[in-house]
Amino acid sequence: MKTIEIIGYRRANLGKTDSQAIREEGNVPCVLYGGKDQVHFYAPMILFRDLVYTNEAHFVHLNIEGEESQAILQEVQFHPVSEILLHADFLKISEDRKIKMQVPIRLVGTPAGVSKGGTLVRKRAALKVYGFAKDMPDHIDVNVADLDFHHAVKVGDMKIEGLEFLDP
Repeated sequence: MKTIEIIGYRRANLGKTDSQAIREEGNVPCVLYGGKDQVHFYAPMILFRDLVYTNEAHFVHLNIEGEESQAILQEVQFHPVSEILLHADFLKISEDRKIKMQVPIRLVGTPAGVSKGGTLVRKRAALKVYGFAKDMPDHIDVNVADLDFHHAVKVGDMKIEGLEFLDP
């Protein structure tokens, strides 16, 4: 899986006023959790472009004032009107602990039903999976070549070694 680097700086003060000042400077307030303590930091908003505004899953290499960590982007918050990135939560990952992650789906092949004039309806763009970080794929390939009219691929029928699907 691809890794994106985010360079951050520790926050001296916490709270709404400090967060607003950080955003006005073009930065995003962030939290890294999953270790012993939570780390509150901020990072330039431009570094989030390839991480947030994509349909791909990534690991994140965080460099917070020289302290390096591997993480995944757990949650992001956007402004409801302007859609500006307001806050990001990162979860620290380790090789001995399983994680939950959204992994995008890639459709492979042309369905037989589409060749006959039908339409392929895609219900999900990504699936939530549970497993070790080393087992996480860049994407999940779903072969749709054998699909005819009124046929479907169900999550329960899919199997990937080392991963458990959490979506129904």
